[in-house]
Amino acid sequence: MRCLRLSLMVFIAVIMAPRTIFAEYPWMVLPPTPKLPQPERSGLAPVNGIRLWYAEFGHGDPIIFLHGGLANSDYWGLQVPVLAMQYKVIVLDSRGHGRSTRNGTPIRYQLMATDVISLMNYLHIRRAALVGWSDGAIIGLEIAIHHPERLTCLFAFGANSNPASVKDLSKSSVFHDFFERASKEYSKLSPTPTAYSKFRANIEQLWASKPHFSDDELRRIAVPTWIVDADHDEAIKREDTDHMAALIPGCGELILPDVNHFAFLQDPVMFNESLIHFLQVLRHLQPPVTAGQ
Repeated sequence: MRCLRLSLMVFIAVIMAPRTIFAEYPWMVLPPTPKLPQPERSGLAPVNGIRLWYAEFGHGDPIIFLHGGLANSDYWGLQVPVLAMQYKVIVLDSRGHGRSTRNGTPIRYQLMATDVISLMNYLHIRRAALVGWSDGAIIGLEIAIHHPERLTCLFAFGANSNPASVKDLSKSSVFHDFFERASKEYSKLSPTPTAYSKFRANIEQLWASKPHFSDDELRRIAVPTWIVDADHDEAIKREDTDHMAALIPGCGELILPDVNHFAFLQDPVMFNESLIHFLQVLRHLQPPVTAGQ
């Protein structure tokens, strides 16, 4: 893959009707959490001392979607139906999140990356594309650095390389709404519905201390990667997005307009078209990958 560094402001023609509910500034509103379609298969995989919830949709080359911290796989409900028309889509709730359990081991990015690898083994998937949002994108970078043989490509949206690159979330009204919603969703989905405070404290400690991707680690990433963010992201400092994209060999940098850290909810058409374009470009550069290969 020829080295390139893309700084794209993508303006994709979209149907305007859905945007009317977001008023004038879609990046200032947190749309409702969507629902996942009926999966072809779902369950709780026994991995690393916990039970990891997963669901599978569609057929074709495998794509794994990883959600952000405090969230769950339902947040991908506007992406799964579209991508499942061409690919085998796998979603999972990270340990302690959503429907998955956790144990006494503190939740860390490296541990969650190992959970993903273990789930791939459980499902007999040797290699897959990975789409990550926020903490999910950080997990994707962990896998790209330490287990590159398991990925065909990485679409990393809203990641940071170190804690200093995270903005003050207390200033964001959208994150205020998200934190309130996350508590309610945890109580509804979790097998330990009354343990949200302890769970959130673990995640906030994780955010305050990790990740710490060195420049050398980023330069060693050989997995075809796009570093993606939003022009109104209230969580991630743009200079860190630029820094990661500049260091990863052959990396593309994509900045989505008029959205924030929840772009896949605020403008799912633009997000999906960008993701499909990324996957189609990579499809022409490497042979297809199927489950079990």
